[in-house]
Amino acid sequence: MSMENQQDTASTLKMLADYMEKGFLENIVDMFKHDRSYYPLIGDLLGDERSRVRIGTVALVETLKSEDVDNILLAIPGIAQLLRDPSATIRGDAAYLLGIIGHKGALPFLVNARDDEHDLVRETIEEAIEEINEADADS
Repeated sequence: MSMENQQDTASTLKMLADYMEKGFLENIVDMFKHDRSYYPLIGDLLGDERSRVRIGTVALVETLKSEDVDNILLAIPGIAQLLRDPSATIRGDAAYLLGIIGHKGALPFLVNARDDEHDLVRETIEEAIEEINEADADS
């Protein structure tokens, strides 16, 4: 990625996070629906230090899961990276979102993170794995 692209990505991410903090979820949903290149940024939004941004990101994924199901899969790698975040809260949120997305493409990441040091994170990972397996069995 060129330096210019990195700067563009950083400014786009800042704009999305700032909009999310202000509660502009509907606007952000529309942006994602019209430009699928935003999907890989979902992991970065979930890792934001502001709790309103993280909560908004969960709502974003829940909305996009039902309204833009084909493209939400593009978010899996970025979210999965957060399963190694230093913060147990972020790791748990990442596992939760992967469970919401419910696609078997997230299973290898979740299985690799099963031995997390934090009880609640391990529990969330197991629940996400169960949700994905149940969704896969239903389809």
